[in-house]
Amino acid sequence: MTAFVLVSGAYTGGWVWRDVAARLQESGAEVHPVTLTGMGDRRHLAGPGTDLETHVQDLVQLIDHVEAPDVVIVGHCYGIHPVLGAADRRPERISRIVYLNAGMPQDGDPAHKLVTDQTLRDRLLNPDDGQSADGQGQAAGGDDWLLPSPALDEWQRWGGVADVPADALERLTSLAAPQPRATLTQPLRLSEAVTGLPTTGVLCTANGASIALVESLVELGDPRLRALVDPQVTFFELDAGHWPMLSCPDELAAVLLRAAAGEGHRLTAGEGRAPARPFPVDVPELPRERVGRVDLYLPDADEPRPAVVFVHGGPLPAGVEPTPRDWPTFVGYGRYAAALGAVGVTLDHRLHDLAGYGSAAEDVAAAIELVRADPRVDGERIALWFFSGGGLLSADWLAEPPAWLRCVAASYPILAPLPGWGVVGPRFRPAVAVRSAGRLPIVLTRAGLEQPALAATVEEFVTAAEDCKAAVEVIDAPRAHHGFETIDPPEHVRDAVEHAMRSVLGNLRG
Repeated sequence: MTAFVLVSGAYTGGWVWRDVAARLQESGAEVHPVTLTGMGDRRHLAGPGTDLETHVQDLVQLIDHVEAPDVVIVGHCYGIHPVLGAADRRPERISRIVYLNAGMPQDGDPAHKLVTDQTLRDRLLNPDDGQSADGQGQAAGGDDWLLPSPALDEWQRWGGVADVPADALERLTSLAAPQPRATLTQPLRLSEAVTGLPTTGVLCTANGASIALVESLVELGDPRLRALVDPQVTFFELDAGHWPMLSCPDELAAVLLRAAAGEGHRLTAGEGRAPARPFPVDVPELPRERVGRVDLYLPDADEPRPAVVFVHGGPLPAGVEPTPRDWPTFVGYGRYAAALGAVGVTLDHRLHDLAGYGSAAEDVAAAIELVRADPRVDGERIALWFFSGGGLLSADWLAEPPAWLRCVAASYPILAPLPGWGVVGPRFRPAVAVRSAGRLPIVLTRAGLEQPALAATVEEFVTAAEDCKAAVEVIDAPRAHHGFETIDPPEHVRDAVEHAMRSVLGNLRG
């Protein structure tokens, strides 16, 4: 007999698992949908002293009273924090920990560290925000220890809700309880006891997560993810947003049963380096000059030449070696531009987490200033080419295109913040900024096998561009995946890469 202990995210209680619990019980499992102290129908038990440790003890006491030999404990969103705390206290009772659309908190991490929405962060860290527990005005009677529960239109700040039925979203809103602030600000305390337990990650693709993304981060050598390359660690994907227990309970229940049986995708051991597939276009091995964060690939020319600045994606963990400008993809693009008569420019920027877009934008602007000042560059003819998560950095240049910017290009880009990326802020929204781009030429290369959540941002951008009659050329690579230069056979992507480069250089020379 397997017992499932189900722990949901902030503001909610055991009621949110109703449909999932029913499916698990039908399979013969023992199920414990948990309502933590101060939540759901236990909200009256909350007080200023209700914190993360309170919720950890709730789960420890429950585990101590579960008789089933195998306990699978599931943590959704905030719920993973008390789940890990309790598993660390009772490791001998836990057969598997399931991370359901949840982060990977470490010892000392408070839950608010994983909150990606800036408004929520500000509300968490600044109790005197003028809100009462019900969101209706100034806090009274010392209620600043409570975080108001979201209104109907605020749930998307925590993650995607587009797939949640309207009645379920209304029920979520009506039954939500204010969250004791200290549950989100008190650091999680873990020993080594929890590190050896089997785990499963359930990734919700409509919320921007995927197995492919995790694999790429592991391959890049993110030290936080090394533990994921372990036979005891498995993964599943769900085509769902942040609340799969509400949007697809049958599918989630099936995944939890498979996770309990030890099934799922396992990552293979990587060596912590960027993929080494050769650039899909044969280009000569031209030399480069390195100036700080910037590399220049110079054509054989006597007069100043136009430049193409290639901006890598992210977020990427700090300390990745080699850095993006040394990856075959960006070395290839730099050489390719130079071989065709333009100055190819690559750079490293500081997009190490979602809060890093501002710093990355500063790095890109500084690189452009350096390049335009170089006497070998025609500073009045510059193209900017963005990749993947770097696509959001195009917004500044689309919103107010300078006269010297002759083209903006983007390959398999993210062109709107993904659900739950509120910390990125409104500045980095190319799908909005394109309405101010005028007749600036835009060359967009789409991967036909793109991840659905990322493809949706591209479609949002294309729709906005069509509405405002922006000068967008769309190049499709039907058999290509996200990051196609590094993972797809050259014959699947060569035509798209060559087409995009011809278009960009044509706009520079026009």
